[in-house]
Amino acid sequence: MVTDASGLMEARLNAAGFERVAGCDEVGRGALAGPLVAAAVILPEGLELPGLRDSKACTKLQLQRLADQIHEHALSVCIVRVRHDSIDRDGLNPCNMRALRRALKGLGQEPDYVLVDAFRLKRLRWPSLAVKKADAVSKNVAAASIVAKVHRDAAMRRYHRRFKQYGFATNVGYGTRHHWNALKAHGPCEIHRRSFFGVTGFPDEDGVIRPHVARDLSDDDPLDSELEES
Repeated sequence: MVTDASGLMEARLNAAGFERVAGCDEVGRGALAGPLVAAAVILPEGLELPGLRDSKACTKLQLQRLADQIHEHALSVCIVRVRHDSIDRDGLNPCNMRALRRALKGLGQEPDYVLVDAFRLKRLRWPSLAVKKADAVSKNVAAASIVAKVHRDAAMRRYHRRFKQYGFATNVGYGTRHHWNALKAHGPCEIHRRSFFGVTGFPDEDGVIRPHVARDLSDDDPLDSELEES
């Protein structure tokens, strides 16, 4: 049974005198294509948003409704995108940590305390705590997960208009069977993460990784500026 985020962490922190609690989360770590998106959110103390939970447990309609409510009521929201080529160049984990930090630093209000889903962020200027499955016990982390996912899914739907063969409108860059079959048939496109295993090919029996038989798709036009790291 799926339940809403309990807000247990915020309740305890508020009782200890921390009024503005920020939650931080990211989406898109495991995708084969597209950006990594991180978000930080500070909700007003005591705000109730029915249905607020882990973004993976929400339907598309629920996600959009909740994202609209979060943007309307939150004290502050910051969303950060990291491009696919930055992930290839710098590595997934460094990009993940940097995005979470930038989302927190981009908040319009200073948090009194920071909650992060799973990842420990060292040397923050605020007291912080990494909590496993934080979106189940923190409303702010659940809210960050939702606004990040809605933002990234919308970006992938826009990419679908340019690269229809990969099904980005539905798989949003993740490795579904259709997506893998499209990679084998067409090769990677401009927004694929080429450092991810299998995107450019799989190792043969001799251990040599050879490209997919199909040509490597590319586009002379630069990526949409709105999808650059910001």
